[in-house]
Amino acid sequence: MTEKTVLNATHRALGARMVDFGGWDMPVNYGSQIEEHHAVRRDAGMFDVSHMTVIDLHGARVRDFLRHLLANSIDKLKAHGKALYSCMLNEQGGVIDDLIVYYLGEEFFRLVVNAGTRAKDLAWIGKQAAPFDVRVKERPDLAMIAVQGPHARAKVLKLLHEVDRPRIEKLGKFTTAAAQGPHGMPLFVARTGYTGEDGFEIILPQEHAVALWETLRAAGVTPAGLGARDTLRLEAGMNLYGQDMDEGVTPWEANLGWTVSLDGGRAFIGRAALEQQKAAGVSRVMVGLVLDDKGVLRHGQKVLAANGEGEILSGSFAPTLDKAIAFARIPAGEAGDLRVDIRGREAPVHQVKYPFVRDGKPCDGI
Repeated sequence: MTEKTVLNATHRALGARMVDFGGWDMPVNYGSQIEEHHAVRRDAGMFDVSHMTVIDLHGARVRDFLRHLLANSIDKLKAHGKALYSCMLNEQGGVIDDLIVYYLGEEFFRLVVNAGTRAKDLAWIGKQAAPFDVRVKERPDLAMIAVQGPHARAKVLKLLHEVDRPRIEKLGKFTTAAAQGPHGMPLFVARTGYTGEDGFEIILPQEHAVALWETLRAAGVTPAGLGARDTLRLEAGMNLYGQDMDEGVTPWEANLGWTVSLDGGRAFIGRAALEQQKAAGVSRVMVGLVLDDKGVLRHGQKVLAANGEGEILSGSFAPTLDKAIAFARIPAGEAGDLRVDIRGREAPVHQVKYPFVRDGKPCDGI
């Protein structure tokens, strides 16, 4: 059965086009996906991300558990409220999921994992947590709204209790704090996001989600759907689980090596496989591609290189750039001139370092 967030009726009342996304009935757009994309890049937009899975971890050994579970080092989190992006790996080094972990106390950490991987994530985390006597608690009572864009923070700050505003205004990136929102609603405000723009991801009790959404809309924040979220994150060079990486892909192969901490003596799951692959050399790499001709780059298209074949992972028209861009996984080594098979036509593409867009503007070489 398809699940619905607490904002489902609100989306429908706004005329949203709804689609099944990982078993959830979600808005793909409310009219023009491109206009929603530009609203986030130029002003402020908001996304219902209540389908994401929030998991609270409690226990005296929760930090030890996360040292074991995550490829990134939880010991980077020393100050209360700090957050960390990491992959959770299997024994072969494949990515079970990517997630954000928040440090809320020495015996209390919070994870936010993907919606489509909820069941397997909960099973895996529960199994790995048992030897550490860590209590794993899913939080279906919580909703989440992401407010993103160059003016997003300012518009959210105006809605907070005046006592909280100075503290939240000073919140650093990948940091969270509690605050009081409109009508006294309790908010968990994190300066994180999935668009390449500044802003907040706000977790709050479900019963307040509709009121916060409507208050944000009245404050000039544009509702945006999954379509714009996907083009924004691709422009920003952010991976999508299930498309750019999965359990058969390691962080080295997904350009996520920066999330792996091979700190001395920490025996995290998948470490031995990652070290072995790194020593032997990775046989395939993930790159950014730009199509300068007409056409659209789509998932599954064949990439032709001098040293073999690869494929498009995430691909789309990029509204900020007015051209098609993509992630591709190709053989490691000298690729030469690259072409993409678009319905039997070999279209030339050029390889670039991503992100494709930073601070709302095209990056060099795009």
